[in-house]
Amino acid sequence: MNQYETVFIVTPVLSEEQMKEAVKKYEDTLGTAGAEIVHEEDWGMRKLAYPIQKKSTGFYHLIEFKAEGDIIADFETELKRDERIMRFLTVKLDKHAVAYNEKKRKKAAEKAEEKQA
Repeated sequence: MNQYETVFIVTPVLSEEQMKEAVKKYEDTLGTAGAEIVHEEDWGMRKLAYPIQKKSTGFYHLIEFKAEGDIIADFETELKRDERIMRFLTVKLDKHAVAYNEKKRKKAAEKAEEKQA
């Protein structure tokens, strides 16, 4: 099983609730396909580097998951068909990227604990 990371941009014309609903749909899609979601991160509304579909902002979302390679094509096809998704990028992570992501998450968790204390 390989580890992948998908970042997608959801159109800014949606409400916060509709955006969360779109994200939930793709988490469920991965789950039913047999993928294991390792980490998920909402980056929020961000300014785009260049206009896409005459829009200058979008909701960014990252999903990191473990899956078989044949799932990716179907997953990306669903992303392409959804008019709420403006852009997406799926990357296969090598062992160094996986270690880096785990280290980054651990550091963020420690920082959160320090704020609470």
